[in-house]
Amino acid sequence: MEEPVTGQPAPPPAQGEEEHPSLALANTAIALPGGRTLDLLGSPAQTNHWLTERGLAPVDAGMREMCAAQLRSLREQIRSLFAARADGVPALPAAVAAVNDAMTRVPTAPLLRWDDKTGPYRTAPPPTTAIVDLALATLAADAADLLTSPEAERLTACGSPPCNRYLLRHGRRHWCSTRCGDRARAARAYARRTEQR
Repeated sequence: MEEPVTGQPAPPPAQGEEEHPSLALANTAIALPGGRTLDLLGSPAQTNHWLTERGLAPVDAGMREMCAAQLRSLREQIRSLFAARADGVPALPAAVAAVNDAMTRVPTAPLLRWDDKTGPYRTAPPPTTAIVDLALATLAADAADLLTSPEAERLTACGSPPCNRYLLRHGRRHWCSTRCGDRARAARAYARRTEQR
């Protein structure tokens, strides 16, 4: 069982996160050594902060748990698609459907409603729901763009267990951060020393 971690700073952005917010979203659930995890979307306040940092929500959006759960759900679907692409295997149809659903959630106009007593009227979704739907649509569209672009060839998982982050490979680099690169090199050096004994 993974133990959640709070109060730990997030690692620096992985290669490609700044250009692709969907990659940053996929990397918000971070596996740490010792079976611990850091979830940057673990609470509504953390979710609001993460969205605000990327210009996807105002500071006072008032996220609720339902909104945070929707974003975490999309994160898992996008992670599934990134894993399938990086591993060269077919994607889960449910993950493709979830991304498509998120992209089509944003109404372009106030919707028609009908009240049995007062008749028809038009209404927009509540402000927080509209903010979350727009954020979900933006992130889903970015994931679709990344997966269908030439950059998708560079999409890979970090090569330093237990890290579970994704990055866009640059040259030979297969690590999401210096910390993970150092950990992988130390593990290789340790393995070489123990083989020589």
